[in-house]
Amino acid sequence: MSRPEDILPPDLFYNDSESRKYTTSSRIQRIQSDMTHRALDMLDLTSPSMILDVGCGSGLSGEILSASDEDGTPGGPHVWIGFDISASMLGVALEKEVEGDLFLADAGQGVPFRAGTFDAAISISAIQWLCNAETSEDSPAGRLSRFFNGLYASLRRGGRAVCQFYPKNDEQKQMVSSAAVKAGFGAGLLEDDPGTKNAKTYLVLTVGGGDTDGDITGVVRGMDGVDVQDSRRRGRDRHGKDVKGSKAWILRKKEQQESRGKVVKATSKYTGRKRRIQW
Repeated sequence: MSRPEDILPPDLFYNDSESRKYTTSSRIQRIQSDMTHRALDMLDLTSPSMILDVGCGSGLSGEILSASDEDGTPGGPHVWIGFDISASMLGVALEKEVEGDLFLADAGQGVPFRAGTFDAAISISAIQWLCNAETSEDSPAGRLSRFFNGLYASLRRGGRAVCQFYPKNDEQKQMVSSAAVKAGFGAGLLEDDPGTKNAKTYLVLTVGGGDTDGDITGVVRGMDGVDVQDSRRRGRDRHGKDVKGSKAWILRKKEQQESRGKVVKATSKYTGRKRRIQW
């Protein structure tokens, strides 16, 4: 059976008919609800927060974000903003009068919000679409890079994001997680029901600062099936070499300079830290 992303671009696949079919399916509603609650559990929000919903579609996840704590939404009700590339999906969300603000935008072109706007972000069944390029002038790597760099900037220090997606294979899974790490995130992959047709993959992301300082291990500790890929914790690429700009790379360069008799700045707790984008 063909995957939707292999048939048409998302803005064409989710036309008026397909958007309504998707939204009214009781099976999809149940699966979407389960995955949204799973993502919220991993975000571990304890109070109402400002949340970005990437690929918000017709607002199925947004309705859960808007629910109160008594209705089963941790820390809710939350304020949320969603964006999607399908005008038809957003049209259904408007008809439903969801409580979030909606924007028509392509995640593969970035995240169009001011730096530090959001406390957290979720994305349900969306980012696998970024692994396809619709023109010869674009590439999956470029789309993923623009998305994750924009997402990193839009989250406050100490913020988290959880992206559920359906990777086609291990190579695609690695491509997505590597793009997140290159953007500066602490990243961990968690898979529910691995090896079955019901398998669900979650990319858990942290922005340096707060209690995690970019280390994802505390976020996913105790969860089964976790593959941690943390650029700040490891400071090495997949070949075992220090990542350029990482603390380990900087310290090694400073040692080389000192051995040559050159004067270098003293090492401090700020050495190797990623600077926030200034506006």
